[in-house]
Amino acid sequence: MAYKLTEIQRGTQTINTATDRASKVVFALKNYARYDSSEAMIQSDIVDGIETVLTLYQNNIKQGVEVLRNYQKIEPILCYVDQLNQVWTNLIHNALQAMNNKGTLIIDIMQAGNYVKVGITDSGNGIPAEIMPKIFEPFFTTKPPGEGSGLGLDIVKKIIEKHDGKIEVESVPGKTTFTVCLSVNLS
Repeated sequence: MAYKLTEIQRGTQTINTATDRASKVVFALKNYARYDSSEAMIQSDIVDGIETVLTLYQNNIKQGVEVLRNYQKIEPILCYVDQLNQVWTNLIHNALQAMNNKGTLIIDIMQAGNYVKVGITDSGNGIPAEIMPKIFEPFFTTKPPGEGSGLGLDIVKKIIEKHDGKIEVESVPGKTTFTVCLSVNLS
């Protein structure tokens, strides 16, 4: 009887893992395919969006991640709020995964001329130079089959381009920084 219960428990765990993986792929594909322009741009505080994402990832962060916030005072910018929150979600999620939820996550927010710059830095292993040119390509992933769709950074890049912004990445072992530059809209 105990053996049968263990077998059922293992089977249930396998089903839960498979369901979780499938839902992540469906979510990424849905967002990739649903790239519409019906959402209106509104004034939004970048810090609020990033803090919301950090709150959502609190369980991952409390496992051993130190979050350093270097926030300058910036004015709200005109943007597609939900889409930018998806950018912060993808970048923070990737950073936490790169560190296996243990290390330092640094978030820098500053205004430089007509741009707001958001830097997200992790203390993970870094991105190998040979794959760096591919990281924004759709369906490119370094994760094992079933764990990543390879759409996250492609979606991030498209959203930032929709905002007439740009994204840059610098990586060495122990430090990877994604920097998002968004235009300050004075309307």
